[in-house]
Amino acid sequence: MPASATDVLLCGDPVAKADAARAFRRAVVGGEVVAVGVEVPERPARPSRPELVPPHKVAKRGLGSAEGRAALLHAIAHIELNAIDLAADMIARFADAPEIADARDAFIGDWSSVCDDEARHFLMIEARLGELGYAYGDFPAHDGLWEAALSTRHDIAARLAIAPLVLEARGLDVTPGMIRKLDGVGDTASADVLRVIYAEEVAHVRCGIDWFHHVADSRGKDRESYFDELVRAHFRGRVKPPFNVDARDRASFPRQYYMQLAS
Repeated sequence: MPASATDVLLCGDPVAKADAARAFRRAVVGGEVVAVGVEVPERPARPSRPELVPPHKVAKRGLGSAEGRAALLHAIAHIELNAIDLAADMIARFADAPEIADARDAFIGDWSSVCDDEARHFLMIEARLGELGYAYGDFPAHDGLWEAALSTRHDIAARLAIAPLVLEARGLDVTPGMIRKLDGVGDTASADVLRVIYAEEVAHVRCGIDWFHHVADSRGKDRESYFDELVRAHFRGRVKPPFNVDARDRASFPRQYYMQLAS
């Protein structure tokens, strides 16, 4: 059978999911036949743990203890696991969208690369959790990221506006602060993992803005106003400062897009 992004979505074990994402990327790079989703699940397969709770019930812990640092890393691991599925779902659900028919191979190439990065990030965090005596599943987590995926599952433009350009861009804003705090308590090993993730997430946001512009242009939409319209329609939270403008600039994310939403 050809490699498929849906294979990634159907893997329930987190490490197996990451391995499947990496295998899918190798298939794309190797020029193998690649299948997009035929029956794309609304929700990806998940392990029995962690327990999923409302966001306000995910306890915040100080970073002065190994448990507190592990809880932070666990939250990041959960984000990265969801990010694997979001990238795989982007391909499985939207690679045959008419707006990208002229650039299908490039679309699959870009998002399989993102999927591979997210898988590598998850495995890095999982390894660091193990060094601290913990594993993914040991702390509660919330399902907010996939709720955003469900609200945009019928529209590629909405998915591009919300997943990489609101949710992932938020990571650019908050990760430097987490790195400083981990360095401050002497956990440079964990901070170094986040430094790798932070550097590579800039390219993911750039991928999102490039493909959002492609879709907006193909629909004859004004880019800025279309982004504003989609975020207001599909994002339940608030796009809030402070923004890491330097990182967002490096991702070629126009400032006026998010500044007007914040105001």
